[in-house]
Amino acid sequence: MASSSSSSFAGRAYSRAERVCGHLPVVLNTVLVFSITGEVSYLVLVGAPLEADQARTSWVGWWKAVHLLAQYFMLANICWNASLFVKTSPTIRGVFLGGEGMVQGWRYCYTCESHTPPRCSHCYDCKVCVLRRDHHCVFFGQCVGFRNYRYFLCCLLFMWSGLLYAVVMNAEVFMVILKEGVTPHSVLLLLVPWIMLVSGQVSPRAFAFAFIADTCVVGLLLVSAFLFFHVLLLLRGQTTREWYSSRRPYSQGPLGNLRHGLGSRWFLCWLSPLIPSPLPGDGIHFQVTGSLDPAVAGS
Repeated sequence: MASSSSSSFAGRAYSRAERVCGHLPVVLNTVLVFSITGEVSYLVLVGAPLEADQARTSWVGWWKAVHLLAQYFMLANICWNASLFVKTSPTIRGVFLGGEGMVQGWRYCYTCESHTPPRCSHCYDCKVCVLRRDHHCVFFGQCVGFRNYRYFLCCLLFMWSGLLYAVVMNAEVFMVILKEGVTPHSVLLLLVPWIMLVSGQVSPRAFAFAFIADTCVVGLLLVSAFLFFHVLLLLRGQTTREWYSSRRPYSQGPLGNLRHGLGSRWFLCWLSPLIPSPLPGDGIHFQVTGSLDPAVAGS
């Protein structure tokens, strides 16, 4: 009896720890996005990167307003697209998959106890099958699929533009750090600001600027890789899973692939998630334009 109670408690503790760990990437991303936004806003409004005698040239009020408007436009788009991405379910829940539309290529998922179309696959993190599944995004704890792909891609786009803007704005921070030249102190402050803070070599203020500036550069490199990879997939009409197997059986040409991925208003919808852009199709049936054989498609 005691053993059963102990195992039950361990199971509940593990389940709770798993849920907490699943939310950590989202919390970390949120903290980083708002920290970078706050630091860049400070640079625009106050203009003092590290030291009092290194103040920036004073900007006129309207120029600061333009910078802040652009900055918070990007922040709003990041948050709104991320929210819609998480709220828009790409799964088969509530979708009728039976009937005469079941053709060759459909499979039976024993976990979901349902027949699923060819571009649908089961996600063991979401514990359900996902329509036109691309991959499971650990940063949002949600699968990228047919109905939420637009919000995922637009969120990446504005994260990339925001980080690029932040790197440009933090150029003065790097110049202040390197004003003494490439010395062990400046290199360590750029590469390992945590160690410099703990050892008492820099002030908390200098550490904060150096850490956020480094985060902007690293984040820009990572987001650039993700964004350009998914833009390539979008133009090729592929999912990540299809890219692994070198298949392009559903490509409709670059413009057709843009419409199928982003909707009928693909040329406008990236400006704001408020712009409606209905997706063609139902996420179940797709026109086959190439070979389904990976060996033939990859040759």
